[in-house]
Amino acid sequence: MKIIIVGNGKVGYAIASQLAMEDHDVVMVDAAASALQKADSALDIMCVEGNGASISVLKSAGVADADLVIAVTNGDETNLVCCLIAKKLGAKHTIARVRNTDYRRDADMLKREIGLDMVINPDLAAAREIARILSFPAAFSVEPFARGRIDMIGFLVSSKDALAGVPLSEFNSKRIAEVLFCAAEHDGEYVIPDGHFVPQPGDRMYMVGAKHEVRKMLKGMGRPLQKVKDVSILGGSRIAMYLTWELRRINAGVRIVEMQHEDCLILADELPGAMIIEGDGTDRELIQSEGIFDVDAFVALTGRDEENLLMALTAQHAGVPKVVAKMNRPNYMELVHDTGIDSIISPKNIVANQITSYVRALANSEGSAVESLYRLLDGSVEALEFSVTGKSREMLHIPLKDLKLRKGVLLAAIVRDNETIIPGGMTCIEEGDHVVVVTRITGLDDLTDILAK
Repeated sequence: MKIIIVGNGKVGYAIASQLAMEDHDVVMVDAAASALQKADSALDIMCVEGNGASISVLKSAGVADADLVIAVTNGDETNLVCCLIAKKLGAKHTIARVRNTDYRRDADMLKREIGLDMVINPDLAAAREIARILSFPAAFSVEPFARGRIDMIGFLVSSKDALAGVPLSEFNSKRIAEVLFCAAEHDGEYVIPDGHFVPQPGDRMYMVGAKHEVRKMLKGMGRPLQKVKDVSILGGSRIAMYLTWELRRINAGVRIVEMQHEDCLILADELPGAMIIEGDGTDRELIQSEGIFDVDAFVALTGRDEENLLMALTAQHAGVPKVVAKMNRPNYMELVHDTGIDSIISPKNIVANQITSYVRALANSEGSAVESLYRLLDGSVEALEFSVTGKSREMLHIPLKDLKLRKGVLLAAIVRDNETIIPGGMTCIEEGDHVVVVTRITGLDDLTDILAK
């Protein structure tokens, strides 16, 4: 597919990196030559210098025969204008990044009036992911499938867990809950675990199942299921605002620490139910006087990764039960894992995954479309949801034991109508199913790609 990306910031670069690896014809457009240098030297893409909302620049980038235009500059209005012009000039599909909270209720109208195919909001997406993690405090990530009917949660194995040191076949024989353990990091290796796999303390693992079954399993493992009631947020960003709106739904108390006076006034106006504290969130006296760490969860959302990491560590050492930090620099990730901070949020990666999922669905509009995609365990494992159509005839009505799957592929869950199925050897795939696949093979865009050739 020919894809034009307008805006080479953190989000634009992350999207270009993923799409270039999947052999798409990617063109990057940015007004600043300095912003294009890294992409031009590190990625197999074409770069065009200029204003992405300019007709002449878009034409020189080849917009007339573009399958997709993705506008992710820092200006919402620029992105909207770019997509409007791109559609008029012949682009088949357009995606715009829209971050301003004033537009949060207008996404459907924008899509309809401007002809957008997708509106992305990294801040809202990050806030929703944080809210999901806070709903499962024992997890470091929570990824929804089948419109929220099932969850895939990641957790760190503890020495106190009932499954630690026990082969999965033996542990699963207890039938605590209908879930499937589908991915793991063990001794630095990423694996799709089978019944012989023995989880050890410190392993990162993922399991998938219906929400109530996942909760049953966590309880059976000995994990606490207490709800988060009080949350401290460092940094009054857009993510903090969206997160506070999300946390209202579970009636959690929120306090936000922000240094800038004007930002505090905006937050107080938009979030009347939250406590807004003006001051330096790294100041020990303020932390103690305001009880910043006397909460169930602490979320670091400043614009500096270093500050988020430092304050997350401080909160962890202070005994806050759940700590979440926003990070964008990939070179910090190994350091973060060594500190024991498990829940790290990267808005640019969340959006890149959303767009990669959309692109794969476009590339395979005739087959079993990719509904959602998540990269697990530092991107070495993918979890995908496929919607099954009649085009997948070679897989329908056949027991899974009779299907020859590629090595490194696990069929993790099936949602049929309102029923969640953890598949066994006699389970069959039916038209209309939503199938969750976990795999170490990247680039799958059709369910039939999991079959051995």
